[in-house]
Amino acid sequence: MFDKILIANRGEIACRVIDTCRRMGVATVAVYSDADRSARHVAMADEAVHIGGAKPADSYLRGDVIIAAARATGAQAIHPGYGFLSENPDFVEAVEAAGLTFIGPSAPAIRAMGLKDAAKALMHEAGVPVVPGYHGDNQDPEHLSGAADAIGYPVLIKAVAGGGGKGMRKVARPAEFMDALASAMGEAATAFGNDAVLIEKFVEKPRHIEVQVFGDGTRAVHLFERDCSLQRRHQKVIEEAPAPGMTPEMRTEMGAAAVRAAEAIGYSGAGTVEFIVDASDGLRPDRFYFMEMNTRLQVEHPVTEAITGVDLVEWQLRVASGEPLPAAQSDLSITGHAIEARLYAEDAAAGFLPATGRLEHLHFGEGARADTGVGPGDEISPWYDPMIAKLIVQGPTRAVALRRMDRALATTEVAGATTNLAFLRRLVNHPRFASGDVDTGLIEADLDALIAPPETPPAVVARAALAAMGLDGDPAPLAGFSLWAPLGQDVRLARGEVPLDVRVVLDGAGRARCSFGEERVVLTREAAGWRPEGGGQILRAVGAPGRVVVYDGDAHVFDAPDPLAIAAEAGAGGHRIEAPMPGLVKAVFVAAGDRVEKGARLAVLEAMKMEHVLTAGRDGVVAEVLTEKGAQVEAGAPLILLEPEEDAA
Repeated sequence: MFDKILIANRGEIACRVIDTCRRMGVATVAVYSDADRSARHVAMADEAVHIGGAKPADSYLRGDVIIAAARATGAQAIHPGYGFLSENPDFVEAVEAAGLTFIGPSAPAIRAMGLKDAAKALMHEAGVPVVPGYHGDNQDPEHLSGAADAIGYPVLIKAVAGGGGKGMRKVARPAEFMDALASAMGEAATAFGNDAVLIEKFVEKPRHIEVQVFGDGTRAVHLFERDCSLQRRHQKVIEEAPAPGMTPEMRTEMGAAAVRAAEAIGYSGAGTVEFIVDASDGLRPDRFYFMEMNTRLQVEHPVTEAITGVDLVEWQLRVASGEPLPAAQSDLSITGHAIEARLYAEDAAAGFLPATGRLEHLHFGEGARADTGVGPGDEISPWYDPMIAKLIVQGPTRAVALRRMDRALATTEVAGATTNLAFLRRLVNHPRFASGDVDTGLIEADLDALIAPPETPPAVVARAALAAMGLDGDPAPLAGFSLWAPLGQDVRLARGEVPLDVRVVLDGAGRARCSFGEERVVLTREAAGWRPEGGGQILRAVGAPGRVVVYDGDAHVFDAPDPLAIAAEAGAGGHRIEAPMPGLVKAVFVAAGDRVEKGARLAVLEAMKMEHVLTAGRDGVVAEVLTEKGAQVEAGAPLILLEPEEDAA
């Protein structure tokens, strides 16, 4: 076993690896960028080495600097985590050339699965079922269009390199093919430096089911399946194991196919074989098809650990250090059901735009394992993936696991950054998901209901007003004195665009009488906090500068401006296009004087590994372009101005 390893990653996966290393008595070395000097993984590791600037290209993608840090600190091996260099075969070879061990598969195995078209051909030869499609080298648009016609619509255009939904387009009709192809190729070229695509049959009721495999370079075992069908923008949101509705026959077939895939490339370490499943007739052993193999540990690996009792990071260390596979297939079994939800700093109602901010308050819910790389006071940076944590629960049955996940989400509290917490709760309680009727289109089919803001009960508004007044302790000394009646105070709040003026009167007996509009609410102070008079749960609240968040199972965010600091609203109505988040301007499509229509593409902003198209909110004429390609901009920065509407005609 190794004495010391370096972790070539950051955030929650670095912390996750450190946890196992501590238990095994293995010392750890962290690496960090300028943005991560005070990060949790840096504090947890035994040693830490600074490797460069905030941009991944200046730090976490600098393989030579990472290898030098490993050698300088006496580390014997490098664990890549996931993302960054984890699936870079050149990095693997450089690690081994430096006399170090790469904790993962070989460079040839990674290369074999690195391009989707070549991987599918290899899997076909190994007897692994693949989706009907065209995976050839001819990238002429007319040839690809003919291939789509032969396959039969609808089809899916997919970039042969990369992942994360980039370079992927569904095409329903032949007339839409050429535009979709140009768009997919352009996005693939930008994201991966490779515009080649493949064409596949689009599965009508698709489920994304993947199999965890583990190999020692010669033989492999599988640790059963995970269902990852709940996705938005091709990004996984909730994962679970085992897959709902899975039959013993299909589990046996899928597991055997995944093992064949791993053994065909001499796979060593943890990997995931991803299948697309046609669930239009339920789960059938003749309706699953190989999509791709991820040659690394997956974000959702904790649900597999929960149902098998296996620490996959421990297995990685043991096999990489030269031990044989820790278990045979007959040793592995499933116990209970596990669910993982990814808590992101993102605005679901705004198209899941990544969010930034300082985590003024962070508390993870009851009964959940929380894998995280952040803590209270940390910044959500624009440089990296905005995931705050993964919440994992387990139960003896799926129904129990669902209830535990709902409770964990209901008792999780975040303040300081917009999150997808309410969206996750709605998803967990969605009738189709609860019944196990899942597919990759579920979120999109019911998106409006899933992203709608939670209703705000009057008691929550009253509680926000008390928090804005600073009344989280004993209110009696602040009740005030008057000859005839208790003194009242007016509090200005806002819920989104809706202003709320709340009148608060403290009666000196531990009660707060709050009124706004037609509503009248009385809150009673107890030892644990404020409770609505007549019953109901204690309402917790957290204040941040200019903001209050009240928790009642959902998080209700109120603006609470300082009355002395309220100024006239800045901005220029509908003629000002601003950056919705910090990011890099990848493209600008207009110039001053151009006439644009509502919905026209104006610019592309890249932030947190995703591209966001900024469009015109109305018809008009471009008055001024205030940015340029390659500019790094802050949230709220004006990028493009349209002429005022009265002048645009």
